[in-house]
Amino acid sequence: MVDLPASGPDPLARASFTHDDLRLSYLDCSNRDGHRTPVLLIHGFASSIAVNWVGSGWTSMLLEAGYRVIAIENRGHGASDKPRDPASYHTLRMVEDARALLDHLGVPRAFVAGYSMGARIAAFLALHHPRRVAGLALGGLGLHLVDGVGLPLGIAEALEAESGAGITDPMQRMFRTFAEANRQDMLALAACIRGSRQSLTEAEVARIETPTIIAVGTRDLIAGPPEPLAAMMPYARVFPIENRDHNPAVGDRSHRAAVLAFFEELRHAGAIIA
Repeated sequence: MVDLPASGPDPLARASFTHDDLRLSYLDCSNRDGHRTPVLLIHGFASSIAVNWVGSGWTSMLLEAGYRVIAIENRGHGASDKPRDPASYHTLRMVEDARALLDHLGVPRAFVAGYSMGARIAAFLALHHPRRVAGLALGGLGLHLVDGVGLPLGIAEALEAESGAGITDPMQRMFRTFAEANRQDMLALAACIRGSRQSLTEAEVARIETPTIIAVGTRDLIAGPPEPLAAMMPYARVFPIENRDHNPAVGDRSHRAAVLAFFEELRHAGAIIA
């Protein structure tokens, strides 16, 4: 863990560990004067730790509030290894990456926040490893956790194209442009879309007893509505991110503040012993 002073260096210093024969990059840092309650961050599709969590203000907010910030770079993304076999991207394999990182760091229990694909991974993690997740923040994913299987396959086809010049579908063009801007491996990302198309049933969602906040932009056409998903869960609440569509909602200030307040509420109630 990188132990930072309150006004310390850029927390982007990375480490890596090996799981499932893959080298996976991660971030682990805290301020030396903080309470160091661990928060695991799981980024979205075609994103990275830097884009999803550092550049959007999440890491600085959590560090300033005293938390230990742990973030995994999902397989196929950023500095992590990038297999091109769709079978490598089954959601449960990425869940086990996240669980293995907590094991690697000796963290028995953490708050977990995920965005979009990362929220899907986080929900599966809470279902399959409930003792590891003290509080759950799902961003950019609502009912499509149950009635959807991730991004349309047309996005995979757009990523596999030799050039983005002929792509006319707005969503396909958006993800192609986003992936190019982040210097991602297009074929690995296409394999990720093809391999990670798992959903939860309503009965499985009902078994997630972890306190949960579900935050979705009011203009988000990708996530699905949050209210029906929250209604399936025993201890879930909804936070609408006003006037935001899918990508801008990630770093929205009100979104960040709502999740921080939620974690603070749980921490003060004794939800986690770090």
